[in-house]
Amino acid sequence: MATIAHETPRTATPVNYLNVEHGWKSWLFTTDHKRIAVLYLVSITIMFAVGGFAAVLFRINLLTPEGLFSPEMYNRLFSLHGIIMVFFFLVPSIPATLANFLIPIMVGAKDLAFPRINLLSWYLYVIGALFAMYCVFRGGVDTGWTFYAPYSSTYSNSYVVPAVAGVFVAGFSSILTGLNFIVTVHKMRAPGMTWSRLPLFVWSNYATGLIQVLGTPVLAISLTLIALERVAHVGIFDPNIGGDPILFQHLFWFYSHPAVYIMILPGMGVISEIVSCFSRKRVFGYNFVAFSSMAIAVLSFVVWGHHMFVTGQSVYTSVAFSILSFMVAVPSAIKVFNWTATMYKGSVSFDTPMLYAFGFIGLFTIGGLTGLFLACLALDVPVHGTYFIVAHFHYVMVGGMVMAYMGGLHFWWPKMTGRMYPQVWSQISAAIIFVGFNLTFFPQFILGYLGMPRRYHAYPPEFQMLNVLSTAGSSILAVGYVIPLIYFLWSLKNGPIAGKNPWGAAGLEWQIQSPPTTYNFDDTPVVNEEAYNYGPVEEVVG
Repeated sequence: MATIAHETPRTATPVNYLNVEHGWKSWLFTTDHKRIAVLYLVSITIMFAVGGFAAVLFRINLLTPEGLFSPEMYNRLFSLHGIIMVFFFLVPSIPATLANFLIPIMVGAKDLAFPRINLLSWYLYVIGALFAMYCVFRGGVDTGWTFYAPYSSTYSNSYVVPAVAGVFVAGFSSILTGLNFIVTVHKMRAPGMTWSRLPLFVWSNYATGLIQVLGTPVLAISLTLIALERVAHVGIFDPNIGGDPILFQHLFWFYSHPAVYIMILPGMGVISEIVSCFSRKRVFGYNFVAFSSMAIAVLSFVVWGHHMFVTGQSVYTSVAFSILSFMVAVPSAIKVFNWTATMYKGSVSFDTPMLYAFGFIGLFTIGGLTGLFLACLALDVPVHGTYFIVAHFHYVMVGGMVMAYMGGLHFWWPKMTGRMYPQVWSQISAAIIFVGFNLTFFPQFILGYLGMPRRYHAYPPEFQMLNVLSTAGSSILAVGYVIPLIYFLWSLKNGPIAGKNPWGAAGLEWQIQSPPTTYNFDDTPVVNEEAYNYGPVEEVVG
C-alpha cells in the first residue's frame, strides 16, 4: 500500500512503545498515543467489570417474581449498570483504545495532532470514573442512566450531583478525543493518503469525532442544568417551580441518539477492516461505505424525537421523526449489504476476528430491524416501556458494538503487543459470547411483546421462565468475557511471537514492526495504492 521515503529517524535505536525501562511514571506522563490507548484499555476494562457485575446482580434479582433485593436497591443496580456501561464503556471504548492506537499509524503520522490534549483526555476520563465510583461507595444513584427530570433534579434521595459531575467530566474527554481525530485526519495524512485512500476505520472514527464535538456539549449543558436545579432550586425542569420536564428529554435525546452512533460507528469501521482482510478483497462499494458513515453522522442529529412518542408531542411531529428514523436506517443497511457483498466469492477464513464480525453482522441486523419497529408509532407506543426496548438496545450495543470491540482487539492485539493468543480458546470464547448473548436478550423481546415493563424489580409469575433463561444466559455471557481476559494476559509473556503482519492484511499499520516503535515510522510513508489492495499473504505467524 505504500513505499517509504527517506527521512532522518528521530531515534537512533528504535524502541517499542511497551518498553518500561523508566517505570510507570513514564506511562502516567506519556504523550505517546499508543501508551495512552493502553491506559484507556486498562481503565475501560475496569469500568466494564464494575458495570457487568451490577448487571449480574440485578439479573439474579429477576430469577424470582418477588425479587431478592428491595426496589431501591434494584433501582440503584440498574442505574449503576446503565451509567457506567454507556458513558464509561460504550462511548469511549473503541475511539479511546483502538482508534487512539491506530489512527495516527493508519494515516502515516507519528502521533495525534495534540499529544498533550490526548493525555489530558485520559485524565479527564479517570476523574469522571472516580466520581462514578464515589457514587457507588456512597450508595449509588437511582435515576437510571437517562437522569430523567424532575425526579433526578428534585426528588431523588441518591447521589445525583456526583453522578452527573462524573458524566460531565467524561464528556470533555470525549470532546477532546473527537477533536484530536478530526485535526489529525485533516492535517497529518501521509503524502499520497488522499480521502479516497483512507481506511474505512478512519472514516468511521472521523464521523464519530464530528458527533462527539457537536453533540456532547448538549449533554454537558443538560447535566449542568440538572445539578443547578437540584442545588439552587431554579425552575428549569420541575413543573412545581415553573420548569418543563419535556425540555430535559429534548436536550438529553438530542445528544443521546447521536451517542448511539458514537458507540456503533467505530465498530462499523472495525468490521470493514476485518471483513476485507479475512475475505482477501477490497470492501465492495468503498465510497458508499465511507459516505454512509458521514450520512449517519448527519442524520443522527434529527431523529431524537422517536424517543418521545409517548410524551404527548404533536402527532405531526411524531410522523416527521418516524420518517427520519427510517431514513437513518438506510446508511446502516448499506454497510451490511456491502460487507455481505465483500464476502461473496471471497477467500473467507474463520479466524477469531472474523467470527466476531459474523456475530456483529447477525446481531446488529436484528437490532436494526427491531429499531424499525420502534420507529413506527403504532408499535412503539405499546412497547415503549417494556423489555422490548431493553432487548433492542442491547442487540445494537452489545450484539453490535461490543462484538466489534472484541473483534478489533483480537485483530490488532498482535500489532499492539507483538504476541499471538491461543486460537482455539479465542474461537471457543467467541462462540460462548454469541450463545450467551442470544440466550440473555432474545427472551426479552418476547417478554416485552407480552407486556413486561422494564425497570421493575418484580413481575407476574407467568414471566418467570423467560427471566430464568435470560439470567442463565447472562452467566454464560460473563464466562465468555472472562476467558479473553485470561488468555490476553497469558499471551503477553507466553504467546507466540507475531510477525509484523500475521494476518497478511493491507494497511500502513501492518508494515511496521509489532509492537510499533515510539514514533511509529522512522521514515515518512508515501501512499501510492488504493486502500485494501490485497494480494498473496506474505507473512504468517512465527
